[in-house]
Amino acid sequence: MPTAIWISENNGMPYRNDIINFHEPPVPEGQSPYVPGAGPSQHVEVVDWSEVWPERFELLAERVQGALGWRALVIEHVGSTAVRGLPAKPIIDIDLIVADPNEELAYIPALERMGFELRVREPWWFGHRVLRHLDPTCHLHVFGYDSPEVVKHRIFRDWLRANPSDRNLYAETKREAAALARDAGEHSMQYNARKEVVIREIYHRAFVANGASQGLGAILEGTPPAARVRGERLAWSLVGDVLSPLTEWD
Repeated sequence: MPTAIWISENNGMPYRNDIINFHEPPVPEGQSPYVPGAGPSQHVEVVDWSEVWPERFELLAERVQGALGWRALVIEHVGSTAVRGLPAKPIIDIDLIVADPNEELAYIPALERMGFELRVREPWWFGHRVLRHLDPTCHLHVFGYDSPEVVKHRIFRDWLRANPSDRNLYAETKREAAALARDAGEHSMQYNARKEVVIREIYHRAFVANGASQGLGAILEGTPPAARVRGERLAWSLVGDVLSPLTEWD
């Protein structure tokens, strides 16, 4: 049985409808989410789940905690490497919650001294930043404490941990998406686009199971009913403004 997830009506947390709907604002004209010299990964590799991934998270979490101290409000292992048995890109995804992600001087210089490099800056989308670490390989996603995205990530992770059928579905989807993306010469954001329909289906089941049924109509809105990972055109129909760099994970 899945573990119930309590969703606050606020109490300093995101509203229920902010959590169960998908916020995908367009990139403002003349701006890019990527810092100069950065961009989506050009190589897509999905490998079997590894026992070393939790250990790598602990090592990275210690480095983040050591760099930021009390400024690191939450350091959490998310994405597929956090789900035992789930194949993934061999990149540890971590959510870091800080008081204000737009105050970069409060945390980025300290993280840079620990080997992290800023790659994505999205002040228009919950202040999201992404920093990359190369050894161990990591994407560090930075949000504020009131971002609904960090709650979504926990829900998705915990649902896959507790539900083998959806875990197997997602594993099959990831492997097929990676193979198609490699054959088509696509980058990681196009690979992620191939998974998007299945991801939203899984979110739908997780939200319904946890009683968060309001506003679910938006979860699959705008997605072609017949679109699946097998449709080669899906990667092109969902790239661009529809997908955020946040989805460049697992």
